[in-house]
Amino acid sequence: MTKVTTLGEFIVERQADFPFAKGELSRLLSAIRLAAKVVNREVNKAGLVDDIMGAAGSENIQGEDQQKLDVYANIQMINALRAQQEVCGIGSEENEDFIAFDQGQSIWGKYIVMMDPLDGSSNIDVNVSIGTIFSIYRRKSKPGSVAELQDFLQPGDDLVAAGYIIYGSSTMLVFSTGKGVNGFTLDPSIGVFCLSHPEMCIPEDGNIYSINEGNYKQFPEGVKKYIKYCQEEEDDRPYTSRYIGSLVADFHRNLIKGGVYIYPSTGKNPKGKLRLMYENIPLAFLVEQAGGCASDGKNRILGIEPEELHQRTPLFIGSKNMVKKAEEFMAEYSSVEANY
Repeated sequence: MTKVTTLGEFIVERQADFPFAKGELSRLLSAIRLAAKVVNREVNKAGLVDDIMGAAGSENIQGEDQQKLDVYANIQMINALRAQQEVCGIGSEENEDFIAFDQGQSIWGKYIVMMDPLDGSSNIDVNVSIGTIFSIYRRKSKPGSVAELQDFLQPGDDLVAAGYIIYGSSTMLVFSTGKGVNGFTLDPSIGVFCLSHPEMCIPEDGNIYSINEGNYKQFPEGVKKYIKYCQEEEDDRPYTSRYIGSLVADFHRNLIKGGVYIYPSTGKNPKGKLRLMYENIPLAFLVEQAGGCASDGKNRILGIEPEELHQRTPLFIGSKNMVKKAEEFMAEYSSVEANY
């Protein structure tokens, strides 16, 4: 009988990879695991319990309507991370400013966490896969002091770990600590995440392109040309268009099957719509660890120096050859004004 490795066992086994951490990183990942189980429980009640579905009646800092589960997931993640006392601060897509813990052992915490507590939450009411995205950095400020803005505005190249939880037909936690990508599926019968996708690698090529073609008229010319390229009946094309509208779900599918996800600048969102710190950087870290690429159409995502907490950038992410081809189109048509 094949031995099943649980997430807890995996974390302990890999602790030797981080001798400087002395167990803090392991406890931090365990806190995220716990919060994921709690959020998963509530997500699975959607449709059965009236008070967890629908809009919360408030907006986040981006001006987007918050769903009740957005608020719930944000609170659960913050509480779980605060309880471990390894985190000195948290940046969340749902909060206007970062949260700096200024009491107890937390001010000695060595890490900060950036997160999108519930990505794709507009799909909650229609039972489409949604997820949680997180990234972990070492603080820049001195332990024992209150966390500062500099602790949060770090480029992706400084990441310690990143991952996501996808709540779908099964619940999976996928993460990397800079030594490959591993996926764990929640066994609901025992409430434990088990290693199901070891050493995940994205194919260098794929035949799936993921983009909201409803915005076609507002796309940069390079993106328009790339879409036409994907649709041409040459070589192994046309490619297949697959767009769920939930970033984690689209990314997860392409990570396994191969493909490219594109959310470019548009007339409505000239800087792009997705958040650099909460979505783009952690997924870029994962895809690079899995052998893929991520850019804003020109620059590598992990090399971008953040300027603000809620900064937005375009995103081209997925199989290496597909991203590079899209970048070629962007470079070739960079002088052509988008038809906004």
